[in-house]
Amino acid sequence: MPAAPTRTSAPLRRRLGAVLAAAGLLLVAACGGGEPATSPDGKVHISVWAWYPEFAGVVDAFNASHPDIQVDWTNVGTGPDQYAKLKTAFTAGTGAPDVAMVEFQEIPTFLILDALIDMAPYGAAEDEALYAPWAWSQVTDGERVHAIPVDGGPMALMYRKDLFDQHAIPVPTTWAEYADVAARIKAVDPGAYVASFGSDGGWINGLMWQAGCKPYGYSITEARDRVRVQLTAPECRKVFDFYGDLVSRDLMAVDPFFTADASAALDSGKYWTWAAAGWTPGYLAGSLTATLGKWAVAPMPQWTPGANDQGDWGGSTFAVTAQSQHPEEATIVARELFGRSEQAWDIGLNKAFLYPLVNDVAGDPSFTGKAYDFFGGQQVNEIFVPVSENLGEFEYTPFQDLVFSELNDRSAEAIAGSRPWGTVLEATQANVVQYARSQGFTVIE
Repeated sequence: MPAAPTRTSAPLRRRLGAVLAAAGLLLVAACGGGEPATSPDGKVHISVWAWYPEFAGVVDAFNASHPDIQVDWTNVGTGPDQYAKLKTAFTAGTGAPDVAMVEFQEIPTFLILDALIDMAPYGAAEDEALYAPWAWSQVTDGERVHAIPVDGGPMALMYRKDLFDQHAIPVPTTWAEYADVAARIKAVDPGAYVASFGSDGGWINGLMWQAGCKPYGYSITEARDRVRVQLTAPECRKVFDFYGDLVSRDLMAVDPFFTADASAALDSGKYWTWAAAGWTPGYLAGSLTATLGKWAVAPMPQWTPGANDQGDWGGSTFAVTAQSQHPEEATIVARELFGRSEQAWDIGLNKAFLYPLVNDVAGDPSFTGKAYDFFGGQQVNEIFVPVSENLGEFEYTPFQDLVFSELNDRSAEAIAGSRPWGTVLEATQANVVQYARSQGFTVIE
């Protein structure tokens, strides 16, 4: 489940730089946390920070099934709000929870702060076969296990089936066909668009991933001061060339995602498609009412006809912080809050609408065969599950929020007409490399 989307401001970027600098970047070692949280009755209390929807029921289920370990859960804010509090606690050496919800792209940032423990000595490595391989690769480095996957966001194309059928427009299977569809939609309804370019870093990243662009590389076990940043690779450029062309021809809108206006646009017929994620059914079910049952899901268009390239947008994990006084019990919490828990996943799937990264849960007929009223009874997970199964490995940088912010800001400049679309990635690359080197990294371009 991705965090509530926000744009990373210049002050936040400066604070991140200050945190890294104050921590000594390459030399920091997190101090121990607060007092051991064992209650008088002998139970070990593990503090957890997370913002999952409907999470109270998951905590209750864990506590009921673990009489010797109890979870004390706090929602301190979503995404950047929680991360800012975590970084403050790590810098201070106290105040962090035992377990924290951390999105995949944020793991390297906390690793460079020595803020997360290796969970392998406490049995976490035994869980490898439980999870989607691409997700497991993002939480591990060699034999080290830095986090436990929970949910992800395999991408597919959501589209207004009623409008496509009404105007006899075929659902695009390639991006070239998608561009043709965009022109046909505009001809049918001059006020409509194929979709909106929402300037969301995670969404852009998922599109680049699906295009074969893997611009980042980082392994803290190999070299904590070396990072690869190659945003100007041809596979990355073609995404911005394509979308920039659609925006420039007024075939794609430029409204931000996740606003009341965006929901209204999806519900009114202004947008006919959305390259969305596996958590989309839950997100939209409560916000779109006029078009309930009129949407459907198809596989993502491909850059090469007949190909099967996929991308992911969003996803999160549980990680044990270095301040925990009970790393063994905290690892049990991280592994078992969801893990194989049928009760937790019943809540996660049917109330929180998470996309599960546990293989047996994602592959269960009750999930793959689940019909969604929002999609006219379509069993959309039959499309999302193969996407997750075919995702390849993908890495992030230790300053991914800065990267996403630069992608957003430079895209916004192109949308405003103050920057050619063809220079978005070059400018992002230059700014990110400059920042990385200023923080002591050797950058491979």
